[in-house]
Amino acid sequence: MNTPEIEEEDEGISDPTKFLVIPSHRKMGRGRVESPWRGAAQGGSVRRVRPPAVGRAAKEQHRSPARICQGLGLRVMDSTSPSPSSFSASCPTEQPENATGHDYYSGLQKTMHILSMVVYSIACLLGVTGNGLVIWIAGFKMKKTVNSIWFLNLAIADFIFTFFLPLSIAYTALGFHWPFGKLLCKLNSTIAFLNMFASVFLLTVISIDRCVSVAFPVWCHNRRSPELAARIALGTWLLAVLLSSPYLVFRDTVLSSRNVTSCYNNFALSDDYASEATRRLWRMRHKAMIVTRFLCGFLIPFLVILICYSVVAVKLKRRQLANSAKPYRIIIAVTVSFFLCYFPYHVFSLLEISKNSSSHEMKLALYIGIPLVSSLAFFNSCINPILYVFVGPDFKEKFRQSILSTFEGAFSEESVLGSLTSRRKSRSASEVEVPRV
Repeated sequence: MNTPEIEEEDEGISDPTKFLVIPSHRKMGRGRVESPWRGAAQGGSVRRVRPPAVGRAAKEQHRSPARICQGLGLRVMDSTSPSPSSFSASCPTEQPENATGHDYYSGLQKTMHILSMVVYSIACLLGVTGNGLVIWIAGFKMKKTVNSIWFLNLAIADFIFTFFLPLSIAYTALGFHWPFGKLLCKLNSTIAFLNMFASVFLLTVISIDRCVSVAFPVWCHNRRSPELAARIALGTWLLAVLLSSPYLVFRDTVLSSRNVTSCYNNFALSDDYASEATRRLWRMRHKAMIVTRFLCGFLIPFLVILICYSVVAVKLKRRQLANSAKPYRIIIAVTVSFFLCYFPYHVFSLLEISKNSSSHEMKLALYIGIPLVSSLAFFNSCINPILYVFVGPDFKEKFRQSILSTFEGAFSEESVLGSLTSRRKSRSASEVEVPRV
């Protein structure tokens, strides 16, 4: 006996039940079934039809959020769907309902999956080797300085993240089946966001350190020490762990009737999404996570960094120390690359929870765009060692000597701080020697 139809307004892609694949509906092609919510592409209200009661297995699959957004490219940390990685925005869009365009979108989906595995593989290879090299040099071969501690912690964050990328590659290759257990599902997602928060917080701390060094060079010469930098770095890690810990709570696994295990975000901490209260809780927590991530992981750090380097530029210009700005090229390049890589990702995450996310054009843009911007965000974890080599001072000469000397030049700090301190001391001495009239 069929259950009655329920008329509801389309609630946008943040609704976890919008993309549930119900086995009792007509099949549309390989691995797909017709969505019960027709008309979403045209906008307006959508008729949601409850499936017939065809047994316990079908009922459990209808209630479970595990079938949400099946295989929509590079999903990462925030997806409620089976996703290749642990770090992306939430369900971007459902697949097109039109059978005539099914082949095109099926090919596009396959291309996205292949692209995701290629990007993850490159990021894993370059990230593990490059950041491992930075850890070895900055941690064991160089003298402990404030700068070496900053870059060492950045490399550790990227190394841990890229080290876990093979799990995401395997997840994609297995058709979004997660055989690694619930613990690794939680850790994989949490580490991805831990990398993002730790990286942006360390870049913010570095910019504050640069600003203070220019504004108060004598004080920094006397008080700035590797021990203080290590304690500050530990504080940034604790803050990053605090902000990424919700993903350790919400990430979950579920086994479907087809014996496929999905790793998804169970924001409502429930296995029954049939009730409106559960769906409302899911949407509320989903939006809270995205807004918090955008504010704490992008906007606020970006404003702080922008203010700090504006102060540095003004101070160096006033003191006529343009040549002393060369060592700043490294950290500026690293900072710019981070924000360029993550800005599109945050934009698409905000678009996903916007009121216009249910339109056909927006769904298509999210369907194509989220895998691409997620790949770009992932790629940031392997680009820093490349910047250390190619943007560092005297690259050509240092490269001819050795990789070790190249990284030492990139992490050096004596030139700027020394010139600022000597300039401040010489100016103070000249003022003392001037006789008062």
